[in-house]
Amino acid sequence: MLYKYKGFDKSGKRTKGTVTANSKEEAAQKLRAQGVLYESITETKNLSIDAFSKRQMPSELLAEFSKELASYLNSGMAILTAVKLMENQHEGEKRFLSFLGAIRTMIDEGQNLYQALKSQKVYALPEFYLQSLKVAGEGGKMVEVLSNMAHFFTAQNKVKKQVKGAMIYPAVIFTVAVGMTAFLIAYVVPKITQIFEDTGQKLPPITRFVLSISDFLTSHYVAIIVGFVLFIVLFKLFYAKSLRFKRFVDAQLLRVPILGNLVQNHELSRFSYILSLMLDSGVAYAPAVHLSKATFSNAALRDLFEKASEKVQEGNKLSNALYMQKSRLPLKRNFLQSLALGEESSEVASILHNLAELYAEENEDRIKILLGLMEPFMMLFIGAIVGVIVSAMLLPIFTMTKGIKG
Repeated sequence: MLYKYKGFDKSGKRTKGTVTANSKEEAAQKLRAQGVLYESITETKNLSIDAFSKRQMPSELLAEFSKELASYLNSGMAILTAVKLMENQHEGEKRFLSFLGAIRTMIDEGQNLYQALKSQKVYALPEFYLQSLKVAGEGGKMVEVLSNMAHFFTAQNKVKKQVKGAMIYPAVIFTVAVGMTAFLIAYVVPKITQIFEDTGQKLPPITRFVLSISDFLTSHYVAIIVGFVLFIVLFKLFYAKSLRFKRFVDAQLLRVPILGNLVQNHELSRFSYILSLMLDSGVAYAPAVHLSKATFSNAALRDLFEKASEKVQEGNKLSNALYMQKSRLPLKRNFLQSLALGEESSEVASILHNLAELYAEENEDRIKILLGLMEPFMMLFIGAIVGVIVSAMLLPIFTMTKGIKG
């Protein structure tokens, strides 16, 4: 990994640059050895040719690779034979075939699976995945770890597909609602307005309100569309490029009622499962915590656990390190209590494994309830909008009718 630093050199002059290291602690040690008094060290992207040629391996493909390889190894095959067989089964997938070919070549040259996966230039693989396989190979638990990794990535893909599938219907309903409202306001309302203007009668407040919205939207619809698109583009750009902005947005997301709890459950479930898996594989506690923090997609939580992992490297307990920083984010109390209990009883792996399953089940139940409530809510939303527009148009007509009869 590549780290940027700012500080002062031996002569006291301000300096900045980059240093390559496996962790922030190692980067700090290298700078101290060079006589650099650093002010800050931050991880950055490695802009090498390899970094451009690699792309992150899709989680569903990584799950398939792990599952197939575990199955072949469990049947007694050698790793080289298993990889060759996988090549034959994936002849139509060019990039994945290149990945398998690179692994086969390096294993044939005498490297182990970890070294081959680490050295190949086709896909970027999660560091916790590589380190788990490294320790598994040394401890004779390769099949078990590969199977567990396959289960983990498969479960993550299942959750993503469930959420995406369940969101299709509400998204379609919302799109229809917006389109129908735009049609009513842009075409229907102006035509009826002309009738009211010809009669010269006084309009009810709700009608004037709808007409003012119609006039505004029809006069400024281009600016509204451009502004909306520009906002989305700028938001995504800042979210992708500015780590400070990403942390701020992700931290606020965790404080949103209901949604924040779902996000935190999902993130802590992944962290707990990977940490328990790495500990079961034989990885030492401090390095396992350091590697497991990479599972967080929420930048605020990842930053919190990164600072806590530094304390663990110094000999502190993770639960204590997180408790000291709990004022920064509303971290779940039962997670801290369970983690502390596991550290006291030396049963961190089993307790976190159970906690991961608990959070996953809790999220699954809550998502089903929320998505079930979303359908009637969307229907009520559409009905309310259409009802307001129709009422605004009918009230003056009723008034005109009464006036004629009178």
